Amino acid sequence: MMLRKTNNKLIFLAGATGYLGSYIAQAIIDRKLPARLLTRKKERLEKYQSEKIEIMEAMVTEPKTLERSCEGIDTVISTIGITRQKDGFTYMDVDYQANMNLLREAKRAGVRKFIYVSAINGDKHRDLKIFEAKEAFVDELKKSGLEYTVIRPNGFFSDMKEFLEMADKGRVFLFGNGEQLMNPIHGADLAQLILDMIDDPVNEFSVGGPDVLTQNEIVKLAFDAQDKAVNVMHLPDWVRRFTLWAIRKFTSVKTYGPIEFFLTLMADDNVAMRYGNHKLKDFYFSQVKRN
Repeated sequence: MMLRKTNNKLIFLAGATGYLGSYIAQAIIDRKLPARLLTRKKERLEKYQSEKIEIMEAMVTEPKTLERSCEGIDTVISTIGITRQKDGFTYMDVDYQANMNLLREAKRAGVRKFIYVSAINGDKHRDLKIFEAKEAFVDELKKSGLEYTVIRPNGFFSDMKEFLEMADKGRVFLFGNGEQLMNPIHGADLAQLILDMIDDPVNEFSVGGPDVLTQNEIVKLAFDAQDKAVNVMHLPDWVRRFTLWAIRKFTSVKTYGPIEFFLTLMADDNVAMRYGNHKLKDFYFSQVKRN
């Protein structure tokens, strides 16, 4: 049975079991908001089932399973996307087409607003395979006639675990001088901001965490958390550029897509609006303690 719209606007969350989606789902629960959470396997979200929360099972890549999914919905929030292509799906299958399936259903149901999560500087790097798909969907969303907000977050704290893992092994590799700036954001902080955007008229913006750090500073935090001496090897930038050329020429997009994304964004400053309270240092120490 579909939940009826209450005085609070009914939210539809697609991608509720992913990294960011799980934080949004928890924020919805904490705020006691009525919502419909979409998942491929209902049992993964059963703990959230309540009078205000409905769990819906569907495959966003299969339009028929989405029929009537947006009935009574005010705002759709989509975190649908993949970093690594798997299970036979491409970036265009998921980041573009799956979101298009959801957008069409939202339009059919008379949804007021669609909030979509892309990634920082996606509009500037459409040549990257990941962004090619994401930004193609953004183009369609802008033409949809729905109210919309496109959020482009900086790297997540979870992405920064790569540095922590390298530090654990005793050495971190960086390209260039390591002075490129970034302000990664915690999923819990971004989740709060996304819910705040439901009634905000802003159409498009980038956001990061509260601390702007150089890559060298991030690496030092990683070694400190591991209680090890800093050991960084700075590779010349031509190595990065050659690696990009080689993976594009000699591997499939399934292999080079996420590497291309990482190597391109790590070469430049990626600083966005500062937001949130979570600190990368605290995240690193909590990760090491947990392990």
